[in-house]
Amino acid sequence: MSAGPKALWPSLLPPDQHGTDALCAVSAEGVRVRFADGRELLDGSSGLWNTNLGYGNPAIAQAAADALLKASYLSVFRYENSYARRAAEALIEACGPRHYGRVLFSTSGGAANDLVMKLARHYHALRGEPRRKVVVGLRGSYHGLTFGGFALTGEDLGQQVYGVDQRLIRHVSPNDPAELAALLDRQGAQTAAVVVEPVMGSGAVPLTEEFVAELLRLRDVHGFLLVADEVATGFGRTGTLFASERWPARPDLLISSKGLTNGTSAAAVVLASRQVAGVYDEAGAVLSHGETQAGTPVTCATILATLSEMRRLDALERGRRVAARLDEEFAALVAGHPLVTGTTGVGCFRSVRMCLEDGTPFPQEQVSALVGAIRAAGAIVHPGLNGIQLFPALTYTDAEVGELIACVRTGLDACAAGVAPDGGGRA
Repeated sequence: MSAGPKALWPSLLPPDQHGTDALCAVSAEGVRVRFADGRELLDGSSGLWNTNLGYGNPAIAQAAADALLKASYLSVFRYENSYARRAAEALIEACGPRHYGRVLFSTSGGAANDLVMKLARHYHALRGEPRRKVVVGLRGSYHGLTFGGFALTGEDLGQQVYGVDQRLIRHVSPNDPAELAALLDRQGAQTAAVVVEPVMGSGAVPLTEEFVAELLRLRDVHGFLLVADEVATGFGRTGTLFASERWPARPDLLISSKGLTNGTSAAAVVLASRQVAGVYDEAGAVLSHGETQAGTPVTCATILATLSEMRRLDALERGRRVAARLDEEFAALVAGHPLVTGTTGVGCFRSVRMCLEDGTPFPQEQVSALVGAIRAAGAIVHPGLNGIQLFPALTYTDAEVGELIACVRTGLDACAAGVAPDGGGRA
């Protein structure tokens, strides 16, 4: 523990762990993070899905520095700026100019989810359907902790405690086409949007082809907007630039954050289809949304640099190679470790599922101890559903993949033996 009062109130960390030097990062480079207790750990979670290209990319850092010197602050709040124009054009070109037409800037995945709910409801009002206010999400989903995103999040994270208004939100089970169809048969005429993560962040559960096909069919039948929340899955995390590229048809709205700037800026974007943007253009309508730090020069410079570095590093192909190595390592882990029953996920977005020796699911209350045991072995991983999640950088080497899995195995062995090494915190 560090000396003195604990001025910092960190997110989602129990008070008894505030001020813990083992959890206070001081620097990061490549795929390793150094902490105030002197340890350096292999990062198996890409800084919370952010650093797809690893830490300290010089080109992205230089782009940020240049923008801060030349245009320290310019906004897209009742103005435009040239950096935002260039970033929007580059994103449209990368994501599909035949389908996408406009880019709205935001500052986080949660705020972007708030934005799309407003945009979808306004869109239908412009088309003469003001009763379309319902937004549908999936149980177990995560869309942020702002009041709108928190309402849409399908995990119980205390929404009722905070007075989050969920009266216009509905949730259905993921990968259950019949339940989705039944809801929309009842409320399709009131539904503004259906928002889904192509791979659900809480459990690394990909949406099935059957479920996506039904989503697209029901969109045609009921006329809601389909939103792909790719905050976590974007920028190569699942093998393509965006996971929804593999869908038979594109979503109406696409959200990106995290890997958008390789984690360097508080940034998010919403890409709107040409059809959606056209409705606003025809009506001359102004969307009532704006954020002070959205679309600033430094944000947009890091977006442009990240897109450039993705191409230079051939990051998509490198990520696919990392995923293939993970497949090999996970197969050996499932076959050889008594606690591991299987894995879920795709690309560099994976979950390890576990059971106890009697076949019952690994207790959720013990997941933090397992994360701590793996941390003690030398690697950072993320808690998951009855197990752990791993989302390494796309730039991992074969040796680093092997090192990560070795740390996971050591932590699993410690848990199987009933020993939880001191990993410097349980989170």
